[in-house]
Amino acid sequence: MTLSETDRFISALSRFLSWSISFYPQPLLNLRRRSTTGVLLDFPSLNILGFLFYFLSTSLLLFSPVIRSEYAARNPAAPEPTVRANDVAFAGHAFVVCVVTMSQFSAPVWGFKQDKNRRVKGVTAGIAAGCVVGVLGVVGVVLVRGTGDPLGWAWIDVTYAFGYAKLLITFIKYVPQMWANYKRKSTVGWSIGQILCDFVGGVLSVAQLLLDSSQENDWSGVTGNPAKFMLGNISILFDVIFMVQHYVLYGSRESALDNAERGRLLSPERRQD
Repeated sequence: MTLSETDRFISALSRFLSWSISFYPQPLLNLRRRSTTGVLLDFPSLNILGFLFYFLSTSLLLFSPVIRSEYAARNPAAPEPTVRANDVAFAGHAFVVCVVTMSQFSAPVWGFKQDKNRRVKGVTAGIAAGCVVGVLGVVGVVLVRGTGDPLGWAWIDVTYAFGYAKLLITFIKYVPQMWANYKRKSTVGWSIGQILCDFVGGVLSVAQLLLDSSQENDWSGVTGNPAKFMLGNISILFDVIFMVQHYVLYGSRESALDNAERGRLLSPERRQD
């Protein structure tokens, strides 16, 4: 393994581990608190759909001969997709953990304390439905207008549709939680651990993509895989906002509320339960 290959492997492994680990702090925090209060249902719901799209997108780019040949035809200077096996593994793992996290919002399953208004907002549901309809629309166009020419409507456009839908979901999924934190002036219940790991994963994801493209001496590796490039940048942007909320804006209030909650958890009445 050459030095450049070693660097790329270390970057890919570090990104995979950082982003994969980022899915565990929230369900573990919910388990410790025996509660999902403070976390909106919108976030895990959109995560499930988003990572399903991402899994399909990365799997097609990595394993489908048809998609790979169409990609090469559209990107002759860099015919190899910048998707790696760790991208597919990450997406599949994320989907499974997000399903488990979503299940924690079911009181009969886990018995956790829930927020009173425990439902996905109408706007969120509408955007999710719109993404599904949009992807199906692209499938329909390819079926009707596709001629087999990779430079026209082709199946790679469906793959890109999965990626762009994931991009939109990634942008939207953070907004309700960010706004909820702002309204209640607190991040209690919202795990900062997942944000820190996500931030590291986002930085490494962008770095890996830029490194792969530079190794091939052509930046169409970035333009040919815009979903991966933008996913990292969007994650970094929102992670910074959440870190500012947690450590700067609501730090003192956070500590007071967290200490009060710990007191309730350790109260004699609670211990007798």
